Amino acid sequence: MSLTNTDTRPRCLIVDDEVPLRAILRRILEQQGFHCRDAGSGMEAVAALEREPASLVLTDYHMPQMDGVELLRTIHERWPDTAVVMVTAVSDVELAVQCLANGAMDYVTKPFRVEEIRGRVGQALEKRTLLLENRTHRENLEARVQAQARAYEELFLASLQSLADALEVKDPYTWGHSVRVGSYAMAIAIELGLDEQLLVQLELGSRLHDIGKIGVRETVLNKDGPLTDEEYGHVMEHPVIGWRILSPLLRDAPHALAVVRSHHERYDGRGTPDRLIGDEIPIEARVAAVADSFDAMTSGRPYRAGMAVDEAMAELERCAGTQFDPMCVSAFGRALHKRAFPLPDSFVRRPTGGTVLAA
Repeated sequence: MSLTNTDTRPRCLIVDDEVPLRAILRRILEQQGFHCRDAGSGMEAVAALEREPASLVLTDYHMPQMDGVELLRTIHERWPDTAVVMVTAVSDVELAVQCLANGAMDYVTKPFRVEEIRGRVGQALEKRTLLLENRTHRENLEARVQAQARAYEELFLASLQSLADALEVKDPYTWGHSVRVGSYAMAIAIELGLDEQLLVQLELGSRLHDIGKIGVRETVLNKDGPLTDEEYGHVMEHPVIGWRILSPLLRDAPHALAVVRSHHERYDGRGTPDRLIGDEIPIEARVAAVADSFDAMTSGRPYRAGMAVDEAMAELERCAGTQFDPMCVSAFGRALHKRAFPLPDSFVRRPTGGTVLAA
């Protein structure tokens, strides 16, 4: 007989190589409201559970092909929510301990009394219910903790972004710069096939890459004209300032920190602050350098207009291999051709030439 969708009786599987004993146990448990099936060996029991799992299994120890302990281990591994009660003529303390250690809920020796079986089965199902409730409570608690952790993380990242936005208010000519750099950097990284964890940290680092400019004098940041060498050196302190600000906060985001510290390194080793060369520069920083410089070139300043897109792309290509990683420049070119990111509505042309100085 198979259960219908409306049959809510708990399922029980009785496993014993003695047919009369299976019949006795079946009659006892059906009187208790169980839907019962039986099997004559451990192998038959596994096959029966594969067809239809059970809430309760009563099993003998000595059986052909697969003994009760091996069946118990299999059930514990494959159907861990099933309560198992050993019913055996072997009265051995060590065997009982072994069965309990392998996940049995109880151990009953033959011959048994009907009331004993009823009592042990009831206790086993109560233990099962408690275990399932505890697991559900633990999972719900873990889910709540994870949700709270995500909320704290989102609040923390929002606070950092607010700090970056506040910095851009100090320098109105770079308003939206960090958001655009993040968009360009992600497009490059996707073209390069970088992994998801690095993508997440790259976007974070790109949004925060100029956070160190909070330590730059506003008179320099908003100067209406080209910077002097001293002023330029002062501005170029911002990668290390930003890295120092964020290091205690982003211990679990080393790639984001690498973007903040190294986005002004040059592929030829003449960058700042560490004069890294080629592949010594983290790939995420090489990506951010291209994205940052493209936005710097195409954004207007008080003393110059922004480049057109094609001119800025030509300048990136001219500086590939010296200032920029050629691989990253090529990836940006492919992303630009695909329109993989939004561009501002218009750009004003200006003559090109010279080394690109990122904002």
